[in-house]
Amino acid sequence: MPHRQDWTAITAALDSQGWAVLPGLLSSEQCAATAALYDDEARFRSRVVMARHGFGRGEYRYFAYPQPEPVAALRTGLYPPLAAIANLWNHRMGIDRRFPPAHADFLARCHAAGQLRPTPLLLRYGPGDYNCLHQDLYGEHVFPLQLAVLLSEPERDFTGGAFVLTEQRPRMQSRVAVVPLRQGDAVVFAVNQRPVRGSRGDYRVTMRHGVSEVRSGQRHVLGVIFHDSV
Repeated sequence: MPHRQDWTAITAALDSQGWAVLPGLLSSEQCAATAALYDDEARFRSRVVMARHGFGRGEYRYFAYPQPEPVAALRTGLYPPLAAIANLWNHRMGIDRRFPPAHADFLARCHAAGQLRPTPLLLRYGPGDYNCLHQDLYGEHVFPLQLAVLLSEPERDFTGGAFVLTEQRPRMQSRVAVVPLRQGDAVVFAVNQRPVRGSRGDYRVTMRHGVSEVRSGQRHVLGVIFHDSV
């Protein structure tokens, strides 16, 4: 899957706006099979009802280890090119931490710090559900990019439910982006901060993401986070 993507264009989009679309990352069959896992409780380590925590409305489940395909394949396969981008970002932001080229080595770093719980998740939204703006940090070791794959088809399976990103720029008002996605498309985006080139060099902006209210139908999303949780 990663080798079919245009990483030059993805890198340019991430540098310019903090997010990039990976079109057709999963087939419609893979999307349907992944969404169908939601009711298989043995696949997951926990379930979160967002309204109970003030996160919004809707619910999601965190996958347990071992993770099913294509979740594990996406996590392993997309990490190396994203790690190269993440290392460039940290260099530009003056952050010393670097990420190893293999995901297994980064996970070993997380696990040594007590971040042992897998973080990929499956989200389910129905009418009236939404996700408040937030960041998925989970511990000391945070990989600065993550992925959301839309498993449902807009206007056929659901209406509303747009993926939204905000960017907080220093001494400026926030900027909002609504990301257009079809079934099988993914958006890769900054988890927390990213570098922006200004007239006096690079500076940092802070990003958050969420989902607008679903008006009808059911919306499933696969979230791929590369660091594990405490």
